[in-house]
Amino acid sequence: MGILLWLVAVALVIYGIITLINGSVLLGIVLIVVGLAVGPGGWSIFNRRGSRA
Repeated sequence: MGILLWLVAVALVIYGIITLINGSVLLGIVLIVVGLAVGPGGWSIFNRRGSRA
């Protein structure tokens, strides 16, 4: 599951950067933030605060 989340996060961030270069700033920023939120490391929306092992 962690590898799948990592791949999705990388794809979203890369697509966000490409979107920024093409001129759609808001959509690019949103894609990058969503990519950071989905990623398994660091800040993730799938990690709960109390479930640190």
